Amino acid sequence: MVPAKSFRFPSHLFFMHIHILGICGTFMGGLAVLAKQAGHTVTGCDANVYPPMSTQLEAQGIRLIEGFSEDQLDLNPDVWVIGNVVTRGKQPLMEALLNRGLPYVSGPQWLAENVLRDKWVLAVAGTHGKTTTASMLAWILQDCGLTPGYLIGGVPVNFGVSARLTESPFFVIEADEYDTAFFDKRSKFVHYRPRTTVLNNLEYDHADIFADLAAIETQFHHLVRTVPGNGLVVSNGTEASLDRVLAKGCWTPVERFGVADAWHARLIDDTRFEVLLGGVPQGEVAWTLQGEHNRMNALAALAAARHAGVTVKEGAFALSRFQNVKRRMEVKGVARGVTVYDDFAHHPTAIATTLAGLRTRIGTSGRILAVLEPRSNTMKLGVMKAQLPQSLNQADRVYCYTGGIDWDAAAALAPLGEKMTPHAQLDDLISRLAMDARPGDHVLVMSNGGFGGIHGKLLARLEQA
Repeated sequence: MVPAKSFRFPSHLFFMHIHILGICGTFMGGLAVLAKQAGHTVTGCDANVYPPMSTQLEAQGIRLIEGFSEDQLDLNPDVWVIGNVVTRGKQPLMEALLNRGLPYVSGPQWLAENVLRDKWVLAVAGTHGKTTTASMLAWILQDCGLTPGYLIGGVPVNFGVSARLTESPFFVIEADEYDTAFFDKRSKFVHYRPRTTVLNNLEYDHADIFADLAAIETQFHHLVRTVPGNGLVVSNGTEASLDRVLAKGCWTPVERFGVADAWHARLIDDTRFEVLLGGVPQGEVAWTLQGEHNRMNALAALAAARHAGVTVKEGAFALSRFQNVKRRMEVKGVARGVTVYDDFAHHPTAIATTLAGLRTRIGTSGRILAVLEPRSNTMKLGVMKAQLPQSLNQADRVYCYTGGIDWDAAAALAPLGEKMTPHAQLDDLISRLAMDARPGDHVLVMSNGGFGGIHGKLLARLEQA
């Protein structure tokens, strides 16, 4: 873990008490940590106050309250910070705030006005790879002595925490396209006003709030509109969707990656690749990460870091010590010769990419048993169910948890044939897995949630067998 320089909040600025509604979400929890480090008094509430976020926040001295009860008005903070988990008519506290005309603000707006102002913001946007790319970028800047602050929707292993504030002018942020709050339906990232912006990729997602891909492209263009003329847009040159975004208007220099005449990776072997810019070699990355997607993430991070003053050679050397992010092909344990992994993949493209990466890592030496929880709002709606069979093709067996979805998983995944089994009960799924798994197998669990602690339960069951 890398120690962060302590942050000294400017003495002329106002210290406040903020109370955060929806504090246990990834973004809002990170915001709470930053606010506390900046010297503010921070309290918060959520419907589900439980580890690991609850313990992380309590360790920072942040008081947590279970639920959204109206009696929290007695806390009398200077401002109420509202997470996008809050909706009208469901939380008594929010209704009371509105009825009394008390001051409230969205999380992204509070962050922009109180933390990001006067910072050189480096924002990483995209459907996939935001967390990994932002972590790579933060680590490159750290390793090269720039000590950035950051807010990332995951825990970079190199740092050990998902957010920190420093004296550095640089701040790296994972720039999410999901909406800001019930009263602000713009994407979160329009609040950040970055000087350096990465557009990693763009596919259809978040079917609960976006009607189609064009609607998301519009939000991405709103982000592009906020980047200054002396800034930089780093864009995936292989994505037609991002080309359409930039064609709507861009007033900032653009550097593309993934194409031969711009930022490009030339694979040397399984653990090394050369970085080229305009066909000219710039440096070599030697690391343990697998897959074309990670090489693309690295190119984006290197381009963004160069804009902040880091040479490509320095950045490439830093990436050789990058340790990825928790929940990205993270090994949770080995029992009876069976390796159990945890991964955040929950979109068909991410699922396919994750499986391909694992297959590259293990070769043909073992079976892959893929375990899927369709938990994201888009997956629950079944919008992408037709794409799932193809995305799971590289798995030897597939186990789908159907608790919490209304669509017929057995019918949707029927193209996978007998290698797929649906399970409505988690215990039944674990029992079947433990029965099917044999030494040398690799169990890849994919979910954007806790999945009922399946990893530990499965490892314990395997140990008992």
